[in-house]
Amino acid sequence: MKTIDNIPVSKIHRASKLVSTGARVGVNYLKYYGDKLTKTELEARSRLNENNAEDIYDSLKQLKGSALKVAQMLSMEKSIMPQAYVEKFSLAQFSVPPLSPPLVIKTFKNYFGKLPNELFDSFNTTSVNAASIGQVHEAAKYGKKLAVKIQYPGVAESIASDLALVKPIAIKMFNIKGKDSDKYFKEVEGKLIEETNYVLEMEQSKEIAKACSRIPNLLFPQYYEELSSDRIITMDYMQGEHLSEFTAYNTDQEKANKLGQALWDFYMFQMHNLRKVHADPHPGNFLVSKEGKLIALDFGCMKIIPNEFYVPYFELAKPENINDQKFFVSKLYELEILREDDSPEEAEFFTEMFHELLSLFTQPFQVETFDFSNGEFFGKITELGQRYSKSTELRKMNGNRGSKHFIYINRTFFGLYNLMFDLKADNIKINNFNGF
Repeated sequence: MKTIDNIPVSKIHRASKLVSTGARVGVNYLKYYGDKLTKTELEARSRLNENNAEDIYDSLKQLKGSALKVAQMLSMEKSIMPQAYVEKFSLAQFSVPPLSPPLVIKTFKNYFGKLPNELFDSFNTTSVNAASIGQVHEAAKYGKKLAVKIQYPGVAESIASDLALVKPIAIKMFNIKGKDSDKYFKEVEGKLIEETNYVLEMEQSKEIAKACSRIPNLLFPQYYEELSSDRIITMDYMQGEHLSEFTAYNTDQEKANKLGQALWDFYMFQMHNLRKVHADPHPGNFLVSKEGKLIALDFGCMKIIPNEFYVPYFELAKPENINDQKFFVSKLYELEILREDDSPEEAEFFTEMFHELLSLFTQPFQVETFDFSNGEFFGKITELGQRYSKSTELRKMNGNRGSKHFIYINRTFFGLYNLMFDLKADNIKINNFNGF
């Protein structure tokens, strides 16, 4: 894979990169209008999506950082985003062009004050894994094979300006209106800032690994503070293949169920016992060991779940509460889904919309065991997401719905559901986490 010798770090350089991408997107639309003369609308639209996805991703992978992280987040919205975008943006999870070896050495020296070979017995300057915020290198010390994650230069300093650049796109995509929209962007900005703080990530990683150590078939690396800094993390090198690689060929249902149960227990234990959750559940953050165990990585994005959100959120997972109209509406107000300034039409529309969404989305919590390989269940989720994403009625209304905590909690559940479906895990014990 081609390496990168420099990353645009100034606001002007990063903005100009996105402006040039916008120009290419404009050319793609001209091609689209020409294609409509000779092709069907479906064919023309498909080519437009493929061209735009490729041009946008090619630009973001050069910028890295928050802009690329947003693309990674969008790749998980399989029920909303066109397939071309999902396929291309999902590469941001674990397959982007890495920094060149000379830039790696320079960056390491800037962060640690020493060269890699002054700290490790051996250090491979060629990356083994590159993602949106940092890349991983193999090293050795203490007689162990280690993984060293190095943050890209300029990433932490460019978060606010990057989000300002992608904000107009997000506002249009998610139908965000009104003066209070900033609370959602502040929530994302805060989490991205946390993800660039590797001292915090080190603390969170050790905390979660210790708390979840009792969960069967779940493994974590050991972390080394003396070989880490605010922009570098050193941990055990965990042998395994990415979850997406495993699910692409696996036909062993017993192994799929074992991994699925470990993954589900991991998330439910965090949600209900720790009230803090790994809010970045994409395939690049999980490996499958040769022994068929799940390896959890990367705890930079952790979401604390405050009690005032946790209680009403999970109260609405119970069918008797969903079907109690008065109780249901009261919880929608608590969760800021309904607002005091809603018109009667808005209140009625969003009450019906969220009743339909929650009736479907909470089905796994209404049974003792659940079949996550059920294509009908996931087909309904996809159909519902696509229907509301295209709703002209919804676009006329204020799309600012829900507490700011929904952003990462919903992202967590959608990501978890998708991973469980990819595994085709069935007979999963929903409340198994209570035993740990």
